[in-house]
Amino acid sequence: MQAADDIAERRNLNREWVRKAIGQAHYLSQVAKYIQPPPVGTSKNWQVYRSRFIDATRIRAGVKFWQDNRETLARAEAETGVPAEIIVGVIGVETIYGQQMGNFRVIDALATLAFDFPAKHPRAKERSQFFINELEQFLSLSHRTHIDPLELRGSYAGAMGMPQFMPSSWVKYAIDFDGDSKIDLFNSPADVIGSVANYFKAFSWQRGMPTHYPVSFDANTLDLDALLAPDILPTFSVTSFGSKGAVLEGPALQHIGPLALVELQNGDASPRFVAGTENFYAITRYNWSSYYAMAVIELGQEVTASMNK
Repeated sequence: MQAADDIAERRNLNREWVRKAIGQAHYLSQVAKYIQPPPVGTSKNWQVYRSRFIDATRIRAGVKFWQDNRETLARAEAETGVPAEIIVGVIGVETIYGQQMGNFRVIDALATLAFDFPAKHPRAKERSQFFINELEQFLSLSHRTHIDPLELRGSYAGAMGMPQFMPSSWVKYAIDFDGDSKIDLFNSPADVIGSVANYFKAFSWQRGMPTHYPVSFDANTLDLDALLAPDILPTFSVTSFGSKGAVLEGPALQHIGPLALVELQNGDASPRFVAGTENFYAITRYNWSSYYAMAVIELGQEVTASMNK
């Protein structure tokens, strides 16, 4: 209730309305379970991860979504520079084009993670504050748009709609792209398409730039530790990339801008490596994972290939 009073004061909301909304939130033990990181020692496996998001069902749904929204996707690409392929990839990975938008009450998920975030999580205090902020954004958004905060449903983390925007992302990046004077990320494909494109534009998507290039290694000069040190943050020029043993070919040699060596582990098998650009990094701002970014990219590619058959 103290948090409710603080939110009401900061947002100039009715104190009793906020208290009533938060007071009706339920603790969800499964949400606390899902938010935990994988056990220490769990190996990452790109092929397994990829198989979860790129299959015949998603590809077929992606083709239909693209066909149904061809003009809107083209308009979003023209206005923002974000390829339709990437927009389609994101919506497919997130919710299979609206088929799986989550069944948790958003207020329950956010309240659970705001007030009862698992203490054994290595970043519990920081994450709890993040979800308190998201709860505040959610209540403010609900009040402003006259939506019952007890009705909306989403993911276990409180993400909503076809693109799975957190409340703060909805507030900052969601746009009315169908011109009906309201923003609806649950039922308006146009608003979803425009909002995803607008999100990437806000995170400095660069028109015409590839997301990544193939890379191989020169064993005689390879300094893998140095190449992996910045993780997925683009840091190296083409020249410095090459000087550390990363071999690029063709168009990659003319790339302007920094690159990152992206490692996708494959369990006990050899990892996959690519040279990630600033646009690859932009996709990871949607979900902080190189595996996620590559799944988005490759689902978009698979849908495109299927469209062109």
